[in-house]
Amino acid sequence: MSKISMGTPLVEMDGDEMTRVLWRLVKERLVLPFVDLKTEYYDLGVKNRDETGDAVTVDAARAILRHGVGVKCATITANAARKNEYALKNIFPSPNATIRAILDGTVFRKPVTVSRIKPAIATWKRPVVIGRHAYGDVYRNVEMQVDAPGRVELVFTGADGSEQRALVADMKGRGVVQAMHNYDDSIAGFARSCFRYALDEGLPLMFAAKDTISQIYDARFRDIFNSIYETEYKNKFGEKNIDYSYTLIDDAVARVVKSGGGFLWACKNYDGDVMSDMVASAAGSLAMMTSVLLSPEGCYEYEAAHGTVQKHFYRYQKGEKTSTNPVALIFAWAGALEKRAILDGIKPLSDFAQTLQTATLQTIENGKMTGDLAALCDPPPSPLNSWDFINEVTGVLRSAINRKDWKRPLPSGKPGECG
Repeated sequence: MSKISMGTPLVEMDGDEMTRVLWRLVKERLVLPFVDLKTEYYDLGVKNRDETGDAVTVDAARAILRHGVGVKCATITANAARKNEYALKNIFPSPNATIRAILDGTVFRKPVTVSRIKPAIATWKRPVVIGRHAYGDVYRNVEMQVDAPGRVELVFTGADGSEQRALVADMKGRGVVQAMHNYDDSIAGFARSCFRYALDEGLPLMFAAKDTISQIYDARFRDIFNSIYETEYKNKFGEKNIDYSYTLIDDAVARVVKSGGGFLWACKNYDGDVMSDMVASAAGSLAMMTSVLLSPEGCYEYEAAHGTVQKHFYRYQKGEKTSTNPVALIFAWAGALEKRAILDGIKPLSDFAQTLQTATLQTIENGKMTGDLAALCDPPPSPLNSWDFINEVTGVLRSAINRKDWKRPLPSGKPGECG
């Protein structure tokens, strides 16, 4: 098979630690032998972000807006311990938060399911999909440590000089304070992205927040969702025979764990961060979760939803071959390639990307898997290290391509355009 040609490049964002090692392995063994890959490369490793004053992260996000599709490895979000470990000059915000703020999109996370791996929640028959707002809240907060008694106020000064004030607390002594914000336009973009995703996938949509406690902040989310649904999407949902509902976040959690799955659960930024990890873990593994950021302009960023697998990296540095699950990394590459194919009208590339996903799942169904998944099977098969697992996927992928049974219809999309 000759290599598949590409037109517009992907924006490739390298990462850190064990996922950086596996990123290169997936690219070299599962992509480059089959695709004449074109990427615009950005090194988002923590050292390079520090050396560039985090400008490389901003540049990468802007490149996604230019090219329409990006694919990202997991990255370190530094804290004081990481600053010392890597001898960093500064501690910059999460690169994911920076990219999401620039794209102002919504993150959709969906578990990767295989029949051999039974979810921890036995009632789940279909995946629970998380739609996570990707701007604001605690990820764009301003916080302060207070070292003495005093008065803390929230103050808004209008462009015309007018003021609004609210008492936060009369501090009796040492403590901490925090302020968060969001924008109506960003909330509306989040809502529309969720409604569009639900329609495209034929899924009921539930949005959950805590407006009984946060009667201004969370209530604003609720009201914007309701308004957009009533004016723009209610009839469309009716035609698809799916519904939209709002509920309290604590009620939502209780309902989700007793549900059969098969719906989109829209969450504010922090709620979505926590709940997507819960859903992924309950479905099998944090490494079995797809994650795609969709901007209002229709640009996409595919990434692994998990972290950099720090403990495995330390073992790798000692010469060990670890059993780290690379499925989320494989699906990030496959998802980005498929979206690039849709936007550019390259059917062979779309066929390949879908076959790569199928080959990965078939490998697991064949009983070839890493340790995290093997532990969930009864009886458990012998776990493979990451290198051997990827070799098994490569064999299944080559067989499928050689049999010529991998071609599928190209999904609809306008060549060269985002969305």
